Amino acid sequence: MSVLPSTTANCMASAVRSPAPERETFQNFFECWLVEQNQHLQELIAASQQHHSTADDDSLCSLIKRVLEHYEHYYKAKARWGKEDVLAMLSPSWTSTFEDAFLWIGGWRPIMAFHLLYFKSGLQLEDQLNELIRGMGRGDLGDLSPCQLSRIDELQAKTIKEEKEVTEKMAKHQETVADSSMLKLNHLVSGNDEERGWGRCGSGEGESAMECKEEGLKEMLQRADDLRLRTLKAVIDILTPIQAVHFLIAAAPKDS
Repeated sequence: MSVLPSTTANCMASAVRSPAPERETFQNFFECWLVEQNQHLQELIAASQQHHSTADDDSLCSLIKRVLEHYEHYYKAKARWGKEDVLAMLSPSWTSTFEDAFLWIGGWRPIMAFHLLYFKSGLQLEDQLNELIRGMGRGDLGDLSPCQLSRIDELQAKTIKEEKEVTEKMAKHQETVADSSMLKLNHLVSGNDEERGWGRCGSGEGESAMECKEEGLKEMLQRADDLRLRTLKAVIDILTPIQAVHFLIAAAPKDS
C-alpha cells in the first residue's frame, strides 16, 4: 500500500476530523486527496505496463481496491462538508470556470463514465487492430467481450434513467424558489424600513424556508454523489482487472 507523505496524511486526517468543516478546509482536503490520487495513478500506469498474464491479477485487484476506497473516502468527506455548507459543494471554489460549465449537481455526470469507457475502448481497439486480426489481443479495453458489452449497455440504460430522475427532482426543487414562502422572504429582504421591521418579526419563518431549501439541496447532492460512486464501482465490476486498471487511469484527475 502506498504511503502518504506525513504532511499529506496529517492534512487529510485533520480535515476529516474537523467538527466544523468550512469551504477552505475542504479545498485543503481535496488538494491532499489529489496528492494520493496522483500516487495511485503512477501505480496504475506502472501496473498496466508490467502486466503480462492473469497471474498478476491478485496484485491488480489489491491496487484497484485501494483506488476505489480512495474514491469512497472522498465522497464520505464531501458528504460531511455538504451537511455544513451544501452551497460550497455545489459551486466549488477549487474548480476552474471551464470545469464549472460542465458540473452536474456539484460533480461529473454519471453517464460520462460510459462515454469515457467507450472512447478509451475505441482508442485501444484501433491501436491493437493488427494484433486482433492475427488473433492476438492484449486484454485491455479494446478486448471487451460481447457479454461485457451487453452488461455495460444494461448498466448505461439504468444509469441514464437514474440520472434523469435526479435531474428532474433537482429541477422541481429549483422551481420552489418561486413558491410563496421564498417570494415573501425576498420581498422582506428587498422592502422598505417598515417592511424590514415586519420582516424581523417574521424572521423565523424566513429562516425555516431557507433551511428547507438547503435540506433539499443536501439530499440532491447526496443522491448525485451516490450515483456517481455506484456507477464507477459497477463499471469496474464488469471489467477484468487489467481493463479496470486502464479505465481508472483514464478516469483519474490529471494535473493541469
